[in-house]
Amino acid sequence: MCVALGMGNMIGAGVFLLPRDLAPLGWNAVIGWGVSIAGTLCLAIAFARLAKRLPTGCATYTYAAAAFGPGTGFIVAWSYWISCWTVVATLAVAAISNLSILMPSLGNAGVGTALIAIGFIWIFTLVNLMGVRRAGGAQLLTLGLKLIPVVGAVLVALWLWGTGDAPTPTMVGTKPVSLDNIGTAATLTLFALLGFESACVVGDRVRDPERTVPRATLIAAAATGLLYLLSCTTVTLLLPLATLEGSNAAYATFFGTLVSPSAGQAVALFAAVAALGALNGFVLLQGEIPRDLAHRGLLPAAFAKDNRFAVPWVTQIVSSALASVVVYANYSRGLAELFKFMVLVTTSTAIIFYIVGALAALKLEHEGAIKASPAFVTLTILGFLYSCWAFYGAGLNASLWSIGLTAAGLPIYLAMRRSGPAGREEASVA
Repeated sequence: MCVALGMGNMIGAGVFLLPRDLAPLGWNAVIGWGVSIAGTLCLAIAFARLAKRLPTGCATYTYAAAAFGPGTGFIVAWSYWISCWTVVATLAVAAISNLSILMPSLGNAGVGTALIAIGFIWIFTLVNLMGVRRAGGAQLLTLGLKLIPVVGAVLVALWLWGTGDAPTPTMVGTKPVSLDNIGTAATLTLFALLGFESACVVGDRVRDPERTVPRATLIAAAATGLLYLLSCTTVTLLLPLATLEGSNAAYATFFGTLVSPSAGQAVALFAAVAALGALNGFVLLQGEIPRDLAHRGLLPAAFAKDNRFAVPWVTQIVSSALASVVVYANYSRGLAELFKFMVLVTTSTAIIFYIVGALAALKLEHEGAIKASPAFVTLTILGFLYSCWAFYGAGLNASLWSIGLTAAGLPIYLAMRRSGPAGREEASVA
């Protein structure tokens, strides 16, 4: 289930919708995928080592707090929580985008479309309110379904190349290779890799977390990265730029163009399932973070209240309500524009956890709390540099949004510190 949670959260909207946004970047997109996968694997190695040393609690707090104190732990956890419910909003929009292939009326931005997306959010909120194990079962089921179009695209390309019927790969009309364009591609592709750390976030819910969480983190990152590199690049290479830019569902267009229209419609349904499966996984995560902070006295006690299924129901309702507000407030942007905007904001907010997590691993290694080889230190530094670069690549607008949303948590932290003993469960490294 930990591997399914990680892979299921990674294989959501990104791989199915990003070819449209990556197509104008041409070879920059291919290089961006390589950079993102390599950087993510470096981070996964660092996080796996942290998970082995600090297996309990919510990783978004414990890693930062162990190295830099409870204040930093709170801010990192707060920013990651924001990224979770903004991902939930983004995935709901992505599901609608893929379903618009089957029902074209959904492709037009409007109140009705927004309400359907919000309905998806609350359906999976109810699933998660019925227990972690039930949500995990839904994750296993949807992971199996969403792998069909991802693997299928590679198999179709191999068949076409083998028979000589494949279109000639072309990058005509795309942007020239440059560091700025690669940086933009790396930030966009990182969105598709968000979630590799999912098992770390639910450490308290996992049996034998010292062994299970590190293994699941590395397996999810490596397996999904390989699938992405092969599958998404195939779609980008074999479809014309104009076709991709005009598509709300790139994989459905790929199968509809190169296989048959009915295959394209079937894949659109699978892609919608993929987005909803990832939505289910991030709904699970969005409940765990405030719950952990509330148990530490860093959020009001109401956020720690569990229902009879041991699920933090107040936190889930608040988080899903915020995601719903984001969808409703921005529906007039249109599906394509809204998706790209949400990708950049979500990614730049989540990167804060990656940056601080890498720094925490380096600090704890320097203090001797983590035994590591020079190779581990080198890979962690590369993961840190990659995260900083991807944050820069998100652009000023998205970066300011992420910083502003993160800073909004400071008054809450200060208020909780004044009102009572906060941080009494500060992470410590023996």
